[in-house]
Amino acid sequence: MATANTDYTKMMQDMMAAFPTDMSAMQDSFRSYAAFGEKMSKVAFEAVEKSTDLSAKYTKDTLGKMNALVATREEPQDYAKAMTDFASAQAEITAETMAAFGEVAKTAQMETVELMLAAGKDMTQDATKAAQNAGYKASDAATHASDATKRAAASANDAAVKQAQTAK
Repeated sequence: MATANTDYTKMMQDMMAAFPTDMSAMQDSFRSYAAFGEKMSKVAFEAVEKSTDLSAKYTKDTLGKMNALVATREEPQDYAKAMTDFASAQAEITAETMAAFGEVAKTAQMETVELMLAAGKDMTQDATKAAQNAGYKASDAATHASDATKRAAASANDAAVKQAQTAK
C-alpha cells in the first residue's frame, strides 16, 4: 500500500499566496508602538532622575543638620534644644521633599495620560483608514466578481443559442 506524503509547507505557502497581505500596515504599527514606547520610557526616566535628585538632596540636607545635632554642648538643656531644632527642621525638609515627590508623580501622570490619549487618537485614525481601505478592496472585489458572473452568464447564453441553432 503506497501512501502519499502531503507537503503542508507548500499547502500553507499556496494558501498564504491566495490571501495577499499588505505588510506596510504591520510595519507602520510596529513603528507607532516603538515611538510610543520611547515616549513612555522618556517620561519614566525623567521621573526617576528627578526622584533620585530629590532623594540625594534630602539625604544631604539631613546629614548636614545631623552635624549640628552631634556637636558637644555645655549644658544638658542645650542637647534638648538641639534635638528639638533638628526635629523641627527635619519635619520641614520632609514636608518639602514629599511635596516635590508629589509634583514629580503628578507631572509623570499628566504626561502619561497625554501620551495615552494621543495613542488612542492615532489608533482610531489608523483603524478608520484600515476600514476604509478594506471597504474599497471589498467593493473592488465585488465589482470584479459581478463582472465575471456577467461574462459567464453571457457565455452560457451564447452557448445555449448556438446549441439551439444547431438543433434546428
